[in-house]
Amino acid sequence: MIRIEWHKLFAELLGTALLLAVVIGSGIMAERLSDGNIAIALLANTLATVGGLYILIEVFGPVSGAHFNPAVSAVMAWRGQLDKATLLPYIVAQLIGAMLGAWLAHAMFDMAILQFSTKVRTGTGQWIAEAVATAGLLLVILRAPAGRAAPMVAAYIGAAYWFTASTSFANPAAAFGRMFSDSFAGIAPASAPAFMAAQFVGAAIGVGIDQALRPARSTAARVIESGETGTAGHR
Repeated sequence: MIRIEWHKLFAELLGTALLLAVVIGSGIMAERLSDGNIAIALLANTLATVGGLYILIEVFGPVSGAHFNPAVSAVMAWRGQLDKATLLPYIVAQLIGAMLGAWLAHAMFDMAILQFSTKVRTGTGQWIAEAVATAGLLLVILRAPAGRAAPMVAAYIGAAYWFTASTSFANPAAAFGRMFSDSFAGIAPASAPAFMAAQFVGAAIGVGIDQALRPARSTAARVIESGETGTAGHR
């Protein structure tokens, strides 16, 4: 019988909603105040996202792991750090939260709540950028020293806003939520599936790089770890 830990799902839903509210809301504010200067708008959007992401990871990390990202949850389930039966509920909570976050941002800025983005984001360069952004994100998460993940993830995403052609969504839930906002941070629904596919490919690449960076284990060590010797239980 699957035991659903509702407080964790609520943390993922609320955290993802607030993340999307930060990303989309700051994009709306930046666009309104930048007087058409896209570079200034992107810089403001970046700074708000970095700060918001750091705080959200610190607040919700002890509750649910603060994934806010289906690609991250999938990797954690594959590594055994998230119960596989919890993976689908996590992803559903993240997707719902992302949509609610977009609606919340619209409500705060007196915009129509229900809308779809018309901002086309497509092309090989953008897809490669999303794969790179997500691979880097997973690598940072997997290799961050204990207690350092929040600042490292926030700093990486801030940098990736600028060094990737796609401005680093690096998150299928973010791509999903941004479909519902015809604003600075939006993405047209027709563009989102390719972004999501590139993100999952990037996540797999990030895991592969992490594995390649790990020291090779001897055959004896692998046998001991698998419990195949009579002394394995006495280590």
